[in-house]
Amino acid sequence: MLERHFTIGYDELSNRSWVLKYKENDMELRVLKYFLVVADEGNITVAANRLHMTQPTLSRQLHDLESELGQKLFVRKSHNIILTQEGIILRKRAEEIVALSDKTEREFKAMKNDMRGEVYIGSGETEAMDYIASACSSVYKTFPGIRYHLYSGNAMDIIERLDKGLLDFGLLIHHRDIAKYDYVEFPVKDVFGVFTRRDSELAKKPCVTLDDIAAEPLIFSKQALEEKYEINDIAKWFGYAWNKLNIISTFNLRCNAAALARQGIGHIVSTGGRVDISGDRELCFREFEPKLEVGIVLVWKKDKILSGAAELFLKRLKEII
Repeated sequence: MLERHFTIGYDELSNRSWVLKYKENDMELRVLKYFLVVADEGNITVAANRLHMTQPTLSRQLHDLESELGQKLFVRKSHNIILTQEGIILRKRAEEIVALSDKTEREFKAMKNDMRGEVYIGSGETEAMDYIASACSSVYKTFPGIRYHLYSGNAMDIIERLDKGLLDFGLLIHHRDIAKYDYVEFPVKDVFGVFTRRDSELAKKPCVTLDDIAAEPLIFSKQALEEKYEINDIAKWFGYAWNKLNIISTFNLRCNAAALARQGIGHIVSTGGRVDISGDRELCFREFEPKLEVGIVLVWKKDKILSGAAELFLKRLKEII
């Protein structure tokens, strides 16, 4: 078992944000795992049973954790415990540390046998996933011991996990800030438009213009709203209307936003990739006019040494492309 040591302190720049700093002879990884189980269960007794340890032992571990960090992590009530703000911060960091440790351990175990391994891929909703699936299928036929872990998120989510080493590859749509990554481009593009109710006025049109939607209630990707204007293709398409749009909701992934659109609350502005609306009796997709197409790339860190399984996947993907 790989074990890493850490401590937590305040960020000197913000004087508030917490950062994790690894330090020898400090807290063990197993204590972080104990903390996460307690945070998940919200009950010391239940967590102790799950961990196959006594309640006093677990309580002592948590008390030592709070003492070492100098922060109160839980609010203890009669039948349950609740995370404090500091506990919430630690939970997020602990999940990242444990995930990275587990990933590293599996990679080292896989080195004993080149027929096995783990590949971690992050992706948004895009047609390029068909290429990813094809590469996985091709590799699986020869090396069925390789496992694939797919993480769904927008570009910001994927980049964050990629930079932290939690992903091997990230599939990005119309993302231009990729100078620090190696990448391969896909021979397909995603097309922007709107998902709207089939009984809406927009659905009656073969395509949607700026005049058609400039004043309509819209449901937008959070990423699109936060991206800098100079590299934001969708903002440039909207032009003069960009800062005047009636945005009623934002989303991370489109599947949840579709529930709002079905209620007629607004129209989803998005690419049409990976959404099968042929059987959807309520929603349809209409492309923008003029057409707005965006490229798709698979990226990985330039300084990252890929595992044998990841290298094999990448080789097959390039051959398919």
